[in-house]
Amino acid sequence: MTWIAAVTRLRARREPGVLVTVATVRGHAPRGAGAKLVVGQTETWGSIGGGNIEAVAIDRARQLNVEPDPEPELMEFALNDKVVGPHGVQCCGGAVSLLLEPLPVVQAVAVFGVGHVGLELARILARHNIDLHLIDTRSDMLTDERLGVLSDAVAQVHVHHTPLLPEEVLTELPPGAHVLIMTHDHAEDAALCDAALRTPGLGSIGLIGSAAKWVRFRKRLATEGGHDEATIDRIKTPIGMTEITGKEPATIAVSVAADLLRTFEQDRPAAVADTAAGIARAPKAPEVPEAPAAPMAPEVPKVSRAPEVPRAQVVREVPGVRVRSGIR
Repeated sequence: MTWIAAVTRLRARREPGVLVTVATVRGHAPRGAGAKLVVGQTETWGSIGGGNIEAVAIDRARQLNVEPDPEPELMEFALNDKVVGPHGVQCCGGAVSLLLEPLPVVQAVAVFGVGHVGLELARILARHNIDLHLIDTRSDMLTDERLGVLSDAVAQVHVHHTPLLPEEVLTELPPGAHVLIMTHDHAEDAALCDAALRTPGLGSIGLIGSAAKWVRFRKRLATEGGHDEATIDRIKTPIGMTEITGKEPATIAVSVAADLLRTFEQDRPAAVADTAAGIARAPKAPEVPEAPAAPMAPEVPKVSRAPEVPRAQVVREVPGVRVRSGIR
């Protein structure tokens, strides 16, 4: 499998990973510059030469998978018989540097209703590296011509035409997906609100509309839906930033997108915790053995940042390895 296919597989699985690339080679080394390895939670694809350098890179990559804001790192290896690494000796005679690039799980957003506001919102959100789901019961809202403005999207856009029951899409969304309800039909909005509150694992739930609309919905969700007050309070309405009061579709879309980006930032610690919990349940990678030589550190020390180095800072020492973080 190519590294591109491996990265695509991780994205589809919504699994964090790290792309490891041989950045530079001096002298003899197992692989040349440009060789790549993709590291997932329990699988790897490709190779950067095997042995100690690959094993150390995999260990570090899996640590990066559970860090809250992992940054690219540069690992530098000396390949000689005087260096005993955590996974043995590689005495090719040269030196290698590896670039580790984290591949975090992206946010997912589902927009129910791709009318005037929904399309403007999709145009903004499509500029971000997210999984964007667009759902509408009306086929004419989802034509190639109308959605052509998203042709250069950074986001991965998933279009769902659901003529009868758009709420069925809720169960297909990835865990933690943020839901925005803004269809053309208030009855459809109400059904989606009820279904969203019954769907476990969703992120935030937002509803477009006036205060009068919410009063009616809230009563129905309690009396007909049987939801308690705490559950109903999961729905945020009105959506967007209250400081922005314009009613033009593009203005509303900017307001909603800005508020959603703020929610992403607030969500990040929980998302990292979920990732860590998933990795903890997965089969464990072999632990790194202690280095036998006395001068060598038997364990990989914790990251300690050195802010005085502006572009690449030495943050940890492993036998025969230097790791630099904050690579730009």
